[in-house]
Amino acid sequence: MASKKTKIVIKPFRHQVTMDANYAAKTWNLLEKAINEIHRKNASGLSFEELYRSAYNMVLHKHGDKLYMGLKAVVNQHLQQVASSVASADDGRFLQVLNTAWADHTQSSLMIRDILMYMDRIYVVQKNVQSVYDLGLHLFYSNVAEHSKIQPRLIDTLLTSIRKERTGEMVNRGLLKNVTQMLVDLGINTRDVYENYFEQTFLKTSAAFYQSEAQNFISTNSASEYMKKAERRLKEETDRVNHYLDAGTEPYIKEVVERELLTNYLQTIIDMPESGMVHMLKDDKIDDLSRMYNLLNRVTHGHAAMRKCLENHVKEEGVAIVKNESMIAKPLTYVQTLLDLKAKYDDILSLAMGNNDKAFEHTLNQAFAHFINLNPRSPEFISLFIDEKLRKGNKANVNEEETEAVLDSVMILFRFISEKDIFEKYYKQHLAKRLLLNRSVSDDAEKNMIAKLKSECGYQFTSKLEGMFQDMKSSSQAIEGFKQHVGAMTPNPIKGVDLNVHVLTSGFWPTQVPGKCQLPAEITKCCDVFQKYYLSSHTGRRLTWQTNMGSGDMRAVFEGNKRKELSVATPQICILLLYNMKDTYTFAELHKLTALNPNDLKRNLLTLCANPKCRIITKSPQVKKFTADDTFSFNAKFRSKLFRVKLSQVVQRETTEERTHTQSKIEEDRKFMIEAAIVRVMKARKSMQHAQLVAEVSRQLSSRFRPNPVMIKKRVESLIEREYLERSADDRKVYNYLA
Repeated sequence: MASKKTKIVIKPFRHQVTMDANYAAKTWNLLEKAINEIHRKNASGLSFEELYRSAYNMVLHKHGDKLYMGLKAVVNQHLQQVASSVASADDGRFLQVLNTAWADHTQSSLMIRDILMYMDRIYVVQKNVQSVYDLGLHLFYSNVAEHSKIQPRLIDTLLTSIRKERTGEMVNRGLLKNVTQMLVDLGINTRDVYENYFEQTFLKTSAAFYQSEAQNFISTNSASEYMKKAERRLKEETDRVNHYLDAGTEPYIKEVVERELLTNYLQTIIDMPESGMVHMLKDDKIDDLSRMYNLLNRVTHGHAAMRKCLENHVKEEGVAIVKNESMIAKPLTYVQTLLDLKAKYDDILSLAMGNNDKAFEHTLNQAFAHFINLNPRSPEFISLFIDEKLRKGNKANVNEEETEAVLDSVMILFRFISEKDIFEKYYKQHLAKRLLLNRSVSDDAEKNMIAKLKSECGYQFTSKLEGMFQDMKSSSQAIEGFKQHVGAMTPNPIKGVDLNVHVLTSGFWPTQVPGKCQLPAEITKCCDVFQKYYLSSHTGRRLTWQTNMGSGDMRAVFEGNKRKELSVATPQICILLLYNMKDTYTFAELHKLTALNPNDLKRNLLTLCANPKCRIITKSPQVKKFTADDTFSFNAKFRSKLFRVKLSQVVQRETTEERTHTQSKIEEDRKFMIEAAIVRVMKARKSMQHAQLVAEVSRQLSSRFRPNPVMIKKRVESLIEREYLERSADDRKVYNYLA
């Protein structure tokens, strides 16, 4: 077995020097006297190098305990004298005396620390005791700060000074800063002393102060003045922290002020009569609303309470508009008022609510969506408003930029409509009239509007509208070919008549039952020639003439050989051409000869005889009521400064019967859309519970309208009867798709 090698360690020679016990005592006496001289502010005559070497030798020769305990005793004795001096100071000089004592102590502690630096580095670390400076802080706290005659007096003096400053008096901020910083430093790297000694009491007294102030101020001032006061108090407290309190106090004192001035009176501020949020909204008090927004942002649920108030007020204003009968009677004013209301609150949100706070925007949009859909005619009115802006002769159409801006704002209202299919129905009717009667302000404006609708609702929503424009284009090409065709014929079969025809695809255009109208022989002949030409190149098609949508220009000769050119609707042409045969007809005769519906005949006659500026026909008797025996005579004495007289087209207000018909057509279209959605969903899922099917179908159709669950159920039943679906044999609430 091999022998284990031993490791030889060579240590340096150390000469053991022992210190005489009397030398240690003498050295301490020297240091003690020096420390006392430092406390007396007589350090100028001391040799810090010699004192440092003396302390170094004591620690080196294991007399650190004597040095450390001796230091503690000397400083303790000195601070007891300091405490007596501070405690005896009068109230006016108390803080100044304490501050001076603290400044002297910290200066002395720094000097002593320099002398005993070696003890800090060796002895303090080995024994795990407080450093020389920290020991001085601890002793100052226990002897001075915690003195029974100093502690309560110090707290009371600090709080009294702060209260004086809050009530407008001047205080020595520099002195207060030094004293509060003393409390922070006495915590030795913690806030414990400052927090337990001062901060907790400060926060309690502050809460009591602001509670009392809030009660008194809110009962005698407006919401605006109260918020200014709260804003000023928050700024003052922040300023106070920055000047003489610890930075860690800021969130706590802010929480106290916010709780006592804002949280506890949140609803009172918002609902204050004659000055609360509703008053600010009514009078456009942007500065006050901005101040409320910023202040209540500090409070839990503050903005939620503001949004609730905003929503209720906007709903109240909106409902007053949509339920106002006089407003409903003026659709253009109705929509413009809603646009003005939206613009007003958009400005408020932009200027006062955090530059369009998304949560407030959502609240505003919800409010508008609520009241706009309370009026079932809102979609129709919005379509009428757009029609007005896109129609020729609209004085409000100053330029394209303004028209574009108005249409953009109208699109915002359009987004709030839940029954978009109703809007589509009316928009198609209005667009058809603009296109057929050549009333569009421009094709670009029309296509731009359709692009907006397409972007909002998708291609399916605008496909028919785009088809209408395609029809207008193809009609232009067709009529050009027709004119070339008849121009080459000898003789020209329509000579003397300039015929323009729009060929419309029935699926794109609003379906209307053509009213009966007996066209004059001249026009009938032209129609027959065109129909023969068109059908010769387009097999499998059928043309149905919509005379109620036509118009034309005709020449007339009045007394004195005065020639005029009249721009009138097709039914009016039929009426006026009859006067080539005789000058007077009864209502019954006109009805028989034109075959017009009595109501349509009345509307057209009113256009010809009611307006004094274009009274082509005179009625006898001159009353609004029509009877079969009323006579209508050609007004040969008609005069006008204009050669071309444009008679206003017959304004056909939608009657109750027509509105009912339109609504029934919409309901019929909805049935098809619901069924299509049901089939799409079931084809993808194969099997589905009733509640899930209703939810999914409602979601898919939400961009067009809000389907009634009862209607969905009826359509499901209809699809089951037609064997598109079946009920599950295991669960009657489950449907299966039948391929």
